[in-house]
Amino acid sequence: MSQTDTSNIQALSTEMSQLRQELQIRDQLVQQLSQELFRLVKGNNNFMPQRSELEQDFTQLQALREQLQAVEQQVTFYQEQIASRDTEIYQLRQSVQELTDRSRMLEQVVQELPQIYRRKFEERMAPVREKVAILQRENRQLQAELQSVSYRLALKTRTSSHSGIDLPNFPRPASPQDGMPSVQNA
Repeated sequence: MSQTDTSNIQALSTEMSQLRQELQIRDQLVQQLSQELFRLVKGNNNFMPQRSELEQDFTQLQALREQLQAVEQQVTFYQEQIASRDTEIYQLRQSVQELTDRSRMLEQVVQELPQIYRRKFEERMAPVREKVAILQRENRQLQAELQSVSYRLALKTRTSSHSGIDLPNFPRPASPQDGMPSVQNA
């Protein structure tokens, strides 16, 4: 223990002893005053309040009780109002939270919509592109055959006297795949 701690302890113990002495003196004074007051009240009949003063005090006390009861009723009413408002606030906060969550979800859906539409469009366009490619191939084949027939026809008309036209036989597909009608020779 250091010297400062020892000096602090001594100072505190001295102060405590002084406070105890003051407390004892006060206790004695209180006791003396209470005895003196008792003697004064016991011996003095005028000290007791008059009956009319008691009735006034009682009337005032009754009025104060009624006011207190009215105030308590108001407090109860306001507490009920506060409780109902708190419930309403809680419900509103929940609905705000739900709406906020829904709004976020909808925003996400709106952001994803262009990608979804592109994907759906691509899915729908794939069969159309296949059909267009098939038609283009058939078109090129038909154009090549048409040029061949035109060339042969031109040669025949030059060499013959327009006796008859020889038309080529087009190959018929085994089964129509794309719902395209097959070309038939007449």
